[in-house]
Amino acid sequence: MLRERLKYVDKLLIVPYFILTLFSIIMIYSASSYSALNMYDNPHYYLPKQAIFVALSYVMFTIAFFFPIKLLRNKKLVIIGTALTFGSLVLLLMFGREIYGAKRWIETPFINIQPAELTKFMVIWYLAYILSRKQKVINNDFFKAIVAPLLLVVGIVLSIYIQPDTGSSFIIVIIAAIMIFASGVSPKLGVGFGFVGVTGLVGLTKLIEKFGTSLFFLDEYRYKRFLGFWDPFALAEGAGLQLVNSYYALSRGGLFGVGFGNSVQKTGYLPFPYTDFIISIIGEELGLLGLLILLSLFTLMVSRMILTAIRSKSAFNSLLCIGVASMFLIQSSLNLMGVVGLMPITGLTFPFISYGGTSLIILSVSLGLVANISAHLNYKRAQRSS
Repeated sequence: MLRERLKYVDKLLIVPYFILTLFSIIMIYSASSYSALNMYDNPHYYLPKQAIFVALSYVMFTIAFFFPIKLLRNKKLVIIGTALTFGSLVLLLMFGREIYGAKRWIETPFINIQPAELTKFMVIWYLAYILSRKQKVINNDFFKAIVAPLLLVVGIVLSIYIQPDTGSSFIIVIIAAIMIFASGVSPKLGVGFGFVGVTGLVGLTKLIEKFGTSLFFLDEYRYKRFLGFWDPFALAEGAGLQLVNSYYALSRGGLFGVGFGNSVQKTGYLPFPYTDFIISIIGEELGLLGLLILLSLFTLMVSRMILTAIRSKSAFNSLLCIGVASMFLIQSSLNLMGVVGLMPITGLTFPFISYGGTSLIILSVSLGLVANISAHLNYKRAQRSS
């Protein structure tokens, strides 16, 4: 069974995964060495931690790869998963660790759990389950079909937004929109909603620019992100600090980079260079060429997820793959856009590359399930052609 499953695994899906995760150990060591020396008097502090996270992620990937997909369509399991997700968000608000005004982590003796990462996967799982069961209703009465899913997603998004975690809540909203429209909505309705969404986003930006923190939903913490985005060099010692130093890192790297370990921006200029802004350090040390290779591997992996979704004849499996691919694509895009100044900084990490245990494990489980579905599809295709 093991040999058969491995025979049909999509190599173009999992080889980039292994390369990226191994690469993350190297780059996190380089990006964190100066910070670790100052904070813990040990430049190697984050190296073994990330290596352990990667090893755990491989275990979880393997479990997901061999997990019976049909169990994910079990109503009781979906309900339990949803309840546990809401429970974790409540615990976070009550007992979460607050850093820089945001509660995002629940501390345990072994690992700091980030419920927002668990929630992203749970939303994908729930929507794949509920929307695959409502295919006929969606075609006949779209708005009636999406009321229940939207209410749950709205509740989850609000719970994450008040942490505050704008980035994760934004990702969940986009994932939900993509999955809903991929479930059978007419193109005309999809384009209409897309237009309304873009118009609303532009209008919201103009409101924030004009009224600032007088808006009920915008606190000082979030407003400073916008100020740093609009005019980073004028606020280079404050709200624009991260973006300005990200620019310096990327420009200094040029085409081929300054060499592994030789970043200047990681030496106290760019805060937390091994998390949100690790792409900037990669650009500085390995140059544009290094970034292009990294992004090409990542794009290949995501494209294989989308291809798996297209090939799958099961509505649940297809929606699950679309949701996972959307999560990878949206999170990486928002991180990159923040790093190069195309949108306000969201605090989102780059998948598989940035430091963090919960994110790495959840992403690995998600990818493992897609690889699982892909292997089944390849097996069936081989059976039909033989």
